[in-house]
Amino acid sequence: MPNNPPEIVAAVDLGSNSFHMIVCSLKDGKLQTIDRLKETVRLAAGLDKENILDNDTQNRALACLEKFGQRVRHFPLGTVRIVGTNTLRTAVNAQAFLTKAEQVLNHPIHIISGIEEARLIYLGVAYSLGNQAQLRLVMDIGGGSTEYIIGTGETPREKESLNMGCVTISNRFFQDGVLSKSAFAQAVLFCQQRLEPFQTKFHRKHWEQAIGASGSLRSIAKVLQAKNWSNNGITKAGLELLVARIQQCNHVNELALPELDAERLPVFAGGVAIVYATFKSLGIEQMTVADGALREGLIQDLLGRLDNHDIRASTVQTLASRYRTDERHAARIKQTINTMLVQLSKKCSWASNENGVQFLQWAADLHEIGIDIAHSQYHKHGAYLIENGDLAGFSRQDQQILATIVRSQRRKFSPALFTDLPELWSTEAVSLTLILRLAILLHRNRADQMLPGFKITMSKVKISLKFAIGWLEQSPLTHADLMQEAEYLKAAGYKLEFC
Repeated sequence: MPNNPPEIVAAVDLGSNSFHMIVCSLKDGKLQTIDRLKETVRLAAGLDKENILDNDTQNRALACLEKFGQRVRHFPLGTVRIVGTNTLRTAVNAQAFLTKAEQVLNHPIHIISGIEEARLIYLGVAYSLGNQAQLRLVMDIGGGSTEYIIGTGETPREKESLNMGCVTISNRFFQDGVLSKSAFAQAVLFCQQRLEPFQTKFHRKHWEQAIGASGSLRSIAKVLQAKNWSNNGITKAGLELLVARIQQCNHVNELALPELDAERLPVFAGGVAIVYATFKSLGIEQMTVADGALREGLIQDLLGRLDNHDIRASTVQTLASRYRTDERHAARIKQTINTMLVQLSKKCSWASNENGVQFLQWAADLHEIGIDIAHSQYHKHGAYLIENGDLAGFSRQDQQILATIVRSQRRKFSPALFTDLPELWSTEAVSLTLILRLAILLHRNRADQMLPGFKITMSKVKISLKFAIGWLEQSPLTHADLMQEAEYLKAAGYKLEFC
């Protein structure tokens, strides 16, 4: 851990059914949960056919976050991880809601992909179960998506996220709580169709233990145990009895199942349909239920970042290796970037911002990955790979920031590309990108020899470079490149001076 690690950390999961928050104390390297909050919001139910999140649902969600915000809004920046999942991935007006939500919480909210959600869920489950060596299947049912992961210990090996959740399946097949045998059969078939492409990958023969991790699965396990239909988590035989019970009823209010919370009732049948389809498709006979889930995974991931074990760094190195980048060239560029930042940090606060500098270093590592696709326009190819890949540890916003920096590394410079970045980045990322452009330019010859000493200063729209006397005259190609760069930046409203 760093010299002064935070005493308290928190994680918030803005799920499609419920919002969860966990607050933990961190003392002597040990984690202790000190507070949990949960509220059923049913975010997924607020999406219309055009995937617009309605105002009533937004207001209900913001009222919940007001309560969460009272607990964490005064926590230092970087000690709270907040993520949005399937519904906020889907909603076309998600950004407008996120802007209001971030004001309430006073911390940034990151939208994560389904694959990243699966990774974090597995991390939370692995933490709750301890160090077990056997291969396990982890399943998590959310309001709008269901994640499947196979892994061992703390390492996930296979990850998938399917667009089916307890809210969306209930709304589609059991509107207003109406039940029927045919509707349930259609729901199960629908879920099996979604699972079909992944049936072989996640089948029983590829793992030793099945673990459930969500409110839906915990509710099913409680009902089965209370009815004496299972004495060991969720069993296939117990599920068959539960399904038979559901098929006998005409409405969810008739279920009368013990240990089933009233707030879970409207989405219970949808959750059961997903579980039943999963058991049938994957050959599952029995599943135990774990306490850990996405928020516990977020806490573990946050602790890794605080302890300089940020999985994003490993992801960048893996990506750079996969696309066969020139590591020595990237190292030269990063060394020059550091030289510039040391000089600029005296007057530019962004130059000493560790988070921004980290993204700049990653951009240097990845700036040439697009060459493996095509040399022409490789900066655009690289940006596409970064923005659209499943990059472990990165949120959608993280990937957008990194992709924009890589996209803007050469040729025409367009400040307009930065306007869609998160507010805290829209200005800072421009300055970081200008530094990257200059560092790449100064190493255009890819030579191993060190650059001679130089001085750099920057103001809002002006950059000045001063080299050793006579060096530019002895380096006509670099001089020509700087003249071309000055033209690119002039067209964008910046002035580059050099001598």
